[in-house]
Amino acid sequence: MKRSGPLVTLLAGLLLGLFLLTLNSATGTKASSSARPVRESPTASVSPTPTKPAPSPTSAVVPDADYSGRTDDDSAAVAVTLRDGRAIAYVCDGRATESWLKGDVADDGTMRLTGKHGATLTGTLKEGKRIRGTVETDGGRHAFTADRTKKPSGLYRATATVREARIDGGWIVLEDGSQVGVLNRDGKPAPAPRIDPETGAVTVDGRELTARPVTP
Repeated sequence: MKRSGPLVTLLAGLLLGLFLLTLNSATGTKASSSARPVRESPTASVSPTPTKPAPSPTSAVVPDADYSGRTDDDSAAVAVTLRDGRAIAYVCDGRATESWLKGDVADDGTMRLTGKHGATLTGTLKEGKRIRGTVETDGGRHAFTADRTKKPSGLYRATATVREARIDGGWIVLEDGSQVGVLNRDGKPAPAPRIDPETGAVTVDGRELTARPVTP
């Protein structure tokens, strides 16, 4: 009986160890089966906010303005009116020679205006203050300078029918207040009567007309 004691104790220990081993194995299997893979939520892709392109700088600004002056040889007056990139010009000697011209103005201030009978005016607007160029008409080729002016200086025109005659007059009012103009009666040119630069009033053959500022 004394020898069987240790054997019983050893056997009991083996049984306890086997029981614990079986218990741990079952617990591990349960834990493994209950585990769930963690799915990472997909990261929402955020589209970058589109960047607005920077506005391109304006290459040049052509102002809406009036310019008047004379040819270098003082033989004629020149007036140019600019509006929205368009130009109209009038060249007049105050006696019988005149020409109306028109055309576009480039962003850099250059212009080439054309009129009847092959008349041309080429010029460049310099810093918005003056136009320097040349004009070619029946009277020849002349260099000119036209400075920026303020009302009442500028370019005026009046058209009407007076005593069954077609009247077409053009006037350039210069910065110093002097005027140069030609009045056509049925196509026959003559020096134009003076207008009131404040109102544009002018009397032609006993009838009062209104000369108005000219724009392209």
